[in-house]
Amino acid sequence: MQTMRMEATVDVQAVDPPVFYATGKQPAGAAPARLWPAALAPYRDLANLRFDFPLILTSGKAGAPVISLSDAVNAVLQEIAPPGRDGETLRRTVLRIERAVRKRAAGGAKGTLSEMWAAAAANLEEAARSEAQKAWAALGLDGTVLDCHQGTAAILMAHLWSAAQNEKARQFLATAAKLSAALSGILRADYLRSAEGRSPQSLQAAMGGALQSLFDFSEMSALLPKATARDALPESRRRRLAWALAVLEQQRFFAVPGKAHAPANEPYGFRFDNCGEALAAYRARLPELTELVKAMAVAELEIDGAYNEGRHDAYFSGFDAGSLRAEDRARFPDYLLVLGDESEPFDNTGVLAVLSSGIPLKIVLNVGDLATGDDPAALGVRSTDIATLAAALGNVFVLQSAGSNLYALHERLSRGLAFAGPALFSVYAPPATAHLPAYLAAAAAMQSRAFPAFTYDPGAGSDLASRFSLENNPQPEADWTTSVLEYADGDLQRVRQEVAFTFVDFLACDPRQLHHFAVAPAGYDRLAPAAEAIGVPSRSAVPFVAVSDADNRLARLIADERAVDAARRCLEKWHRLQELGGVHNSHAERLLERERKAWEERAPQASAAEAAPPSAPVAVAEAPVTEAPAEVERAPGDAFIETPRCSSCNECTQINSRMFAYNGDKQAYIADVKAGSFAQLVEAAENCQIGIIHPGKPVNLAESGLEALIERAGPFQ
Repeated sequence: MQTMRMEATVDVQAVDPPVFYATGKQPAGAAPARLWPAALAPYRDLANLRFDFPLILTSGKAGAPVISLSDAVNAVLQEIAPPGRDGETLRRTVLRIERAVRKRAAGGAKGTLSEMWAAAAANLEEAARSEAQKAWAALGLDGTVLDCHQGTAAILMAHLWSAAQNEKARQFLATAAKLSAALSGILRADYLRSAEGRSPQSLQAAMGGALQSLFDFSEMSALLPKATARDALPESRRRRLAWALAVLEQQRFFAVPGKAHAPANEPYGFRFDNCGEALAAYRARLPELTELVKAMAVAELEIDGAYNEGRHDAYFSGFDAGSLRAEDRARFPDYLLVLGDESEPFDNTGVLAVLSSGIPLKIVLNVGDLATGDDPAALGVRSTDIATLAAALGNVFVLQSAGSNLYALHERLSRGLAFAGPALFSVYAPPATAHLPAYLAAAAAMQSRAFPAFTYDPGAGSDLASRFSLENNPQPEADWTTSVLEYADGDLQRVRQEVAFTFVDFLACDPRQLHHFAVAPAGYDRLAPAAEAIGVPSRSAVPFVAVSDADNRLARLIADERAVDAARRCLEKWHRLQELGGVHNSHAERLLERERKAWEERAPQASAAEAAPPSAPVAVAEAPVTEAPAEVERAPGDAFIETPRCSSCNECTQINSRMFAYNGDKQAYIADVKAGSFAQLVEAAENCQIGIIHPGKPVNLAESGLEALIERAGPFQ
């Protein structure tokens, strides 16, 4: 990468920095050109970098329904290209093809991987084409190539949804076919025992056409024993069996392969782009779904010979939609609702109403804009807030993520689609006006905390710590993400500087927001990085962000006060998410501070008590207590607890009361490290609200899963 140089990028009319910061007004010709935040400069040529996109949407018959091109190529190279010189030529050829496919996808080309692979291989020399064919044969997969763009979320979610529905269809149709065959067999056997079933006409119809001339069916009918009323099914049971069979054969929730359907009996569709239509369809079909669940339950009882009319007739006569269990609904297709594209903007109120109804719809929101119009004050009015509001409902699976992060979270996407209740997937899809590549624009939203990723999974546990996750956010413990910026100063000396990527930097990515910025005059030094100004406003320094142009020349953009205020609101939202995710939790920090002060107050008293002369013993009946052993010098790696700071929360003693015990002040210490497992030590450290348990090194080196446990223990050592 070419080294960036710190100098002005464009010739513009000078502005007065303090005046511009306060008013946002700049003289004509002072608006900056389309520049990139300097932190993004290394990623200008995405097509020559290896990252998650493009994706391959596979058939899902074998393996995962989605895989990134890079992962697929890595797997095949590991298989066919041995390390060293022998495999180097093959590796280079395959990586050339990968790069060509990525460029095609980034350029808007559509098609399958096999088509793009063949097109890329056709441009290679003959020897390389042979290697490309060998690699393709080893790849063993194909599917639609999907790059990161505004429609990625809808396409990917529809693909994952289809894969889940296909699996539901396979399971349901197998069960329905088994039930139908058994019911048909019972009814057929009953018919064959009846007088009509033994008539010459029925016997002849049951015989194959080629054999009908060989038999006298009248004589055959006369020879068969006469059916009696005792042999026939009771009429009530026959009607019940016939009803259940008809319901199974006429169901419209799953298409039966090879079966022709009358127009009035076409299988239902389950994908919608309107809340009202999706709700209306669900409610209109609910009685039919209830009838189908009822028919399947009746069929299973009848086939097992367990149907008791005296008991079951009364139960099934009152069977309605309220009788359906979550597992009953989960057997049937989910309704997919895709909102937020240009043709169907979404309404927060309508979406929340649908989610709060409890109906198991899966809603995909394409959030296309985070700073509505030209006013950054509109940040989050209808975009990032809706996901946190949905999570507050408590029974909704919620996933928020930028489009660039979807592959990293594809397993969580599938988990949300499998959730038995309603689910919301809110995805930032960069607007068409962004001059950055869509992948970078989406990644910038996540890096800047403008659109952080989080998941709320009601099925993951009973408490917020189990349900809420900030997984995949870069540096989740920090206010802003940071990276190292390397450039050459005016004396051509290399400079390495840590810079933060803030919401102000994110605004600078959007051409519509550039009127909130002005190029700093040459030599003006009363500037402060935007991250500092957001945290602690200064009257003496004007906030700026570092940017670069296409020639890798650096400049500083002054931001106006409205942009900085919007960044503060963004940071406040991020702080609330951090608390939900257990990062910098204010309640825990207050408790820790209270305990620290209490410990400091007790310390002088304890010192005075130790220095006081012994008094005459007094006979007092006391309850026995477990005394902590005298403090001994610990060897490196020994597990220990900062006992004086213990808040007596009982978390550790509930895990293992032999390993952890209380002293006379009801403060915890490690009584016997060998009385439990290293896993229990790590669990106790993770559960400790004030972080005073240090697991040390494992005592039993034969304990299973030690590698993962040692990694988990790292933050507490």
